[in-house]
Parts: sequence; C-alpha cells; structure tokens
Amino acid sequence: MRLILIRHGQTPSNVDHYLDTGVPGPGLTDLGLAQAAALPEALSGEPIDGIFASNLVRTQLTADPLAAALGLPVEVRPGLREISAGSLEMRNDREAIIAYLKTVYSWVKGDLGINMPGGPDGKETFERFDAVIDELRAAGLKTPVVISHGAMIRAWCTARAGNVGPDFIVDNALSNTGMAVMESVADGGTHGAWNLLTWMGEAVGGRALRDYGEDGPAGEDVLL
Repeated sequence: MRLILIRHGQTPSNVDHYLDTGVPGPGLTDLGLAQAAALPEALSGEPIDGIFASNLVRTQLTADPLAAALGLPVEVRPGLREISAGSLEMRNDREAIIAYLKTVYSWVKGDLGINMPGGPDGKETFERFDAVIDELRAAGLKTPVVISHGAMIRAWCTARAGNVGPDFIVDNALSNTGMAVMESVADGGTHGAWNLLTWMGEAVGGRALRDYGEDGPAGEDVLL
C-alpha cells in the first residue's frame, strides 16, 4: 500500500499558535480553504482509491475538494485525530508548546509510557492511528489518502518508517497541506513495516499558499 498523508489546511488556531486538539475543533481560514482547493490538482496523477479524515472539522473540510473531484466519499475515522494536548489544550505559551513537542519526541524515541500532561501516553496514541491504517491495508486499498494533523503525521511517520531515525521529526516541519508518502513493506506484517518515500513539508499549490509562521505549533520543529 502506498499511503498519502496530508495535514489539514490552515485554521484560526494555527494562526494564533494554540494547541487546539479537541473535537470538533475550528474550521479553516480563507487561506486554509484555498490550500484545500489546491489538492485535486496536486494529486491529479495519483490512483487514489479512498479518502479518510479525522473527526475534526478541519480535516473533513480539507478533504472535501479532493473528494468532490474524484467522486469519492470522505470517510471519517476518529483514530486519525490530532495528538491530544491534555491539560495543555488551548494554550499558546512557549512553556506549553515545548512540553507538548518534547512529549511527542520522547514517544518517537521509544518512550511510549510517558503521558502527555493530563492526557494519553504514546502507546495509546499510536495504537489508535495504527488501527485505522491497518484497516485500510486489510481492505486492500492501494493508494488511500489520509487527511490528518501535524503532530500526528510527523510522529507516526517517524516512529513507523524503518528508513528514518527519531531525529527526523526534529528537522522536518510540516506546514498545512504538507504531505508525506509512506509505502508498506511487501513482506512485513508489523506496524513498523513501512518506508518513507517522500516528505513535502510545505503547502501544496506553491508559494502563494504557504503559511510558514502561521501554521501552528504542531507542525513546527521540535524544541529540544
């Protein structure tokens, strides 16, 4: 399976750098809607056979233009939601952002038992995302698109790709509508049987749709 993971378009909380991970969450800004509208052209050469989004509004709005262009439904899976900020929710101060990102970094290094302050641990977080991806693979999908979230995509790709190390998440940000492509290893039967094929950290659609600096803390470099 060739898995295309895309971060949602820009939200008002991204602009103000809030750790906004709750359901249903905010919608998209005008720029975010324009970023979403650029996805059909950006993915026009892909043999997409399914479109999946989290249960947060922003991912579904991002998926809508692509789904309309392809005549496919947007299938909602709660397991694709953002990494919970726990008691850090709706904070945008530096202390909270550092605590959030450092917790995520500890997970990709293998310390899955550490809890987000007031929230879940890494094991629980990765398992609910894994369950959705395992579902897509078991269904025989060849090239599904998953619209998810900045921290979740960065952490999951780093943790599951066998061809990158834990520091990949440190050096590779993911702006809104940034994209990663993962490929399952043909003879692998575990969650870790993946390779990262491509990583495009900037928004699809070119310079006019970039929102660097206004794309929220979940897509930023990890602060060590």
